Amino acid sequence: MTRRALPDFPWDSLGAARERATAHPDGLVDLSVGTPVDPVPDVVRDALCGPASTEPGYPTTHGPADLREAVTASLERRFGVSGVDPVAVLPTIGSKEMVAWLPTLLDLQPGDGVVIPELAYPTYEVGARLAGLDSVRSDGLTAAGPGRVRLVWLNSPSNPTGRVLPVEHLRKVVTWARERGAVVASDECYLGLPGAADPAPLSVLHPDVCGGDHTGLLAVHSLSKVSNLAGYRAGFVTGDPALVAGLLEVRKHAGMIVPRPVQAALAAAVSDDAHVAVQAARYEARRTRLRAGLEAFGLKIEHSAAGLYLWATEGENCRTTVARLAERGILVAPGEFYGPAGSSHVRVALTASDERIDTAADRLGAS
Repeated sequence: MTRRALPDFPWDSLGAARERATAHPDGLVDLSVGTPVDPVPDVVRDALCGPASTEPGYPTTHGPADLREAVTASLERRFGVSGVDPVAVLPTIGSKEMVAWLPTLLDLQPGDGVVIPELAYPTYEVGARLAGLDSVRSDGLTAAGPGRVRLVWLNSPSNPTGRVLPVEHLRKVVTWARERGAVVASDECYLGLPGAADPAPLSVLHPDVCGGDHTGLLAVHSLSKVSNLAGYRAGFVTGDPALVAGLLEVRKHAGMIVPRPVQAALAAAVSDDAHVAVQAARYEARRTRLRAGLEAFGLKIEHSAAGLYLWATEGENCRTTVARLAERGILVAPGEFYGPAGSSHVRVALTASDERIDTAADRLGAS
């Protein structure tokens, strides 16, 4: 395998804009990265520091049965996903590492192709490159691309756009991939933040999408956003039992293990829905306030009904928009980070305190 050259880390290019925004007399409002700022729920912190924190031995890669059972219960309760066998749940060190290493963990070979969304979280492409593979950006159903397609990534609600894929599209992707023997991996990091999307976003494992058959499907989840656990690195993958078993086997050999106290915190987080509802409501209030400010500033908001971001444009080069917002002390991410189709957009994160969001909206001219 020959690893493809990795791109420069995108956020390293924001130095000048950050410096300009930080110089604002009222300080920086950083909306460039989706990093949670709200408190970790008490129920999660208590679990982290509970009995699991005193266990001196190695944790298991698969995690304890009660954790995996708690995950399956939460999938049915929160998202209407039924029929997941707890054995087909695997805790992960957040979701980014799973996205980055999945092509390698699946043992994809030279000539195998990876399809990623046209506007995509950069790590999908990085994961293909780490495995020595090429990727193609496509939101449609086409066999064109790099070699024989073996992996198709979905992301709904989307990072960066907040777009929610309709059930008809999800079904077509699943059917198309199965006809070609490809795995569908759905990044469902933002599924718990449905916002005002109508209809609500669905998991690829939902029976309306896959008919209750999880063959060839993987759903990747993170607790970073819905439970403010970015610092804990807590996530999981589930779906096709055979695929999950293969991932487990490799991860056991590689020592890719979620620490035992974090496993306990993960179980607590998926077992408590109240804090998720509180956090989702916080983000929706911030979305409403910030959207008004961006529109007052002259930007058009596209998609952005769900998830954690506003996808905004004035039809100009994205770096120009970044610079104009930096003059107001607001730092955002240029859309080109997510693919060529984002060259005239910016991504604005909702991850700032209420005070900073109000400050940004006021600076932008919201009434």
